Amino acid sequence: MANLSPRQQAFVEAYLGEASLNATEAYKAAGYKIANDNVAAVEGARLLRNPKITKAIAERRKTLSESTDITPEKVLALWWARANVNVNEIVEYRRDNCRYCWGEGHAYQWTQGEYEQAQREADANGTDSPDAAGGFGFIATREPNPECPECAGEGKGKVHVHDTRRLKGAARQMYRGVHQGKDGLKALVGDPDRALEQVTKILGMYESKEDKERKRLENERLRNEMKTDDAPATPVKVVVEVKDARKRDADA
Repeated sequence: MANLSPRQQAFVEAYLGEASLNATEAYKAAGYKIANDNVAAVEGARLLRNPKITKAIAERRKTLSESTDITPEKVLALWWARANVNVNEIVEYRRDNCRYCWGEGHAYQWTQGEYEQAQREADANGTDSPDAAGGFGFIATREPNPECPECAGEGKGKVHVHDTRRLKGAARQMYRGVHQGKDGLKALVGDPDRALEQVTKILGMYESKEDKERKRLENERLRNEMKTDDAPATPVKVVVEVKDARKRDADA
C-alpha cells in the first residue's frame, strides 16, 4: 500500500477489519472529516471505486488469506453451517412422562432413593409410610404414556439446555452463553437468519438496504455533478480598447 496516503491506508485496514466491509464506517474510522453519515457513505463508496484502493484491498485480502489459511470457500461453508444449525442441539422444549404415566395401575411412581428418603421422614415424624402402589423405577426423561389418565398423554413440559461442553460444529459456534434471570435459565443462541444473510452477501444474491441507499446517494451526487458540467456558460462581455498608436507617439 505504498502508493496510498496514510488515511487511504487506514481506510483499507478499517474496511477489512473493524468496519466489517462497511465503507461508511471505514471512512469514519480512517479519520476523514465528515459533516454527517450521508457524506461518509458517498465518500466511502467513492474510495472503493479508486483503482489504487481496490488493488490495495485485493492485495491485503490475499495476504490475510495466506497467513491464516482462510479461503472464501471456508468462510462460506462456515456461514452456511451456522444458517442450518439445529437449535435443538443447544436447547429444546421437552414433554416427558409424569409420575403416573408408567406407575403400576397409573399410581404414583417413585425412584428408589426418593422413596427411602420419604420413608425416613415419615419415621421421624411418626406418620404412615408413603404409598408405594405405583412401584419404583421412575425415569424422568421417559416418553409420556398416551393412556395416562393423569396427564392425558401430554406429560410435563420443560425447557432443557444441553451440556454445552459437548456441543460440536455449528451448534458450538452459535452458542452465546446462558442468562440467569427472574424467569429462570435462558440459553443464548446466535441468529441463523443473520448467518443466512451473510451467505447471500458473500454470493452477491441480494443487496442490503445500506448498499442500496449508498448507491442511491452516490448516483444522486454524480447526477448533480453532470448537471453542473452541462450547464451553459455564463455570457461574459469582453471590451477591447484600441488606441491609435500614432496619436500616442505624437503625444509623447
